Amino acid sequence: MVFIYLCQIELHDSLYYATREIGRLYETEPIIHNYALCYALGLVDSQIYSTTVAEEHSYRYFCSEQVPKYEVHLTPLNHQEIYVTPARAVNHSTTLNTWKYANNNYHVEMEKTQKNIPSFGRAKEIAPESNFELFIISQKQLKLPKWIRLGKWMSKAELIIQEVTKIELKTGDFFFSYPLNPLDVMFTHQVVSYDVVNMPPVSLIQNVSIRQGQYYEFDNPSKTEKVRLPAKMRYQFKA
Repeated sequence: MVFIYLCQIELHDSLYYATREIGRLYETEPIIHNYALCYALGLVDSQIYSTTVAEEHSYRYFCSEQVPKYEVHLTPLNHQEIYVTPARAVNHSTTLNTWKYANNNYHVEMEKTQKNIPSFGRAKEIAPESNFELFIISQKQLKLPKWIRLGKWMSKAELIIQEVTKIELKTGDFFFSYPLNPLDVMFTHQVVSYDVVNMPPVSLIQNVSIRQGQYYEFDNPSKTEKVRLPAKMRYQFKA
């Protein structure tokens, strides 16, 4: 039996992460990567690791190195048959913040200097009250948090969950407008066309046309048309 959750995320703080760096401008794309969502939803923390792995890779309280361990952290979700799609903005607005700092090398290297060279940058953030939408596919019922944290500033966001009913598994050609992780969907489906969303750590695709693939069909409570969500997606990683 499959369970599908349609989740709405409402921001209560401004959301920032650097999707693109254009000179001194750091821009946040109104799409949230599915890797980030797995951490925010607490799905990674809930995994049971061996003592060695937990000590080496746990990021809950302390991170000894800035090296992501996506494969180590997300592979257990494949074993539990839990998959989270990226989230797209249903409605959003942005804010532009300017920050400044000075050259304080003399604090670190104990060097005398008469120079104070200011620098600045701008961060384009997603404003509070913006809304995102995503899907979670699972083979068991999940207990998800009501409040989550997202982005560089650990911004507070509310998670509104609705379990989807009347799900049908079908095969055929279909179109999916929501963003997807290409590594995960192309492993099991023949993707014909798509638009690319450039963002780290893996660029996403959206407006995806798939030929003769399996999908879950169900009603979207907020819209009139049915949703055709690709089935059998799993977390895949580059060799």
